[in-house]
Amino acid sequence: MPDPIRIAVIDSGVHPDHPHIDAARLLPGFAVARDGAVTAEDTLDRLGHGTAVTAAIMEQAPAALCLPIRVFHDGLRASARALVRAIDLAVEARVDMINLSLGTVNPAHAPAFVAAVERAIKADVLIVAAHDTEGQPCYPGSLDGVMGVTLDWDCPRETYDVRGGIAHASGHPRPIPGVEQRRNLYGVSFAVANVSGIVARDGQVNALKNDVATLVPQ
Repeated sequence: MPDPIRIAVIDSGVHPDHPHIDAARLLPGFAVARDGAVTAEDTLDRLGHGTAVTAAIMEQAPAALCLPIRVFHDGLRASARALVRAIDLAVEARVDMINLSLGTVNPAHAPAFVAAVERAIKADVLIVAAHDTEGQPCYPGSLDGVMGVTLDWDCPRETYDVRGGIAHASGHPRPIPGVEQRRNLYGVSFAVANVSGIVARDGQVNALKNDVATLVPQ
């Protein structure tokens, strides 16, 4: 059997005891502070976002392994330095994919992300990230060499569609029994997670690594 796909999830960490998380499929991860300082295995999620993102990926790709990298600590905000360091940590950990259910709309950070994406491509790592938020391009998700994802509320969670060089996917996470869908978390974060899981589940990672330029605007 082929080795399982390894996906770095750069987010708020993960809570291994959550019922939607298979702790046996979690790899030892890292926490990255705003200044880029790294702490090994300090990945307990205190915000819930990273756990929900990881759960969506695990549901879509039941054989994948997830490596949590915590960049969100007190809230859903992180520095560009922390995000770039997290991407580099994922590359150093030799993952197959990086899930970035986040991004920045500040173009001043674009050059740093361009360099990080180039390092990931050179290491044969696929980045899946939010392409835009409310119509504003996100970095690194809108950069060449990244599989950018945008929202499509009409798309079933089990698939995604590529249009205009961008992956369109559902923004709903894994359902919570007894909770109405509109009361659950939702948004582009989960569109990204759904695409990452589907790509891993369907064995598309290597093909997309070689052909990611066809999935981003030219």
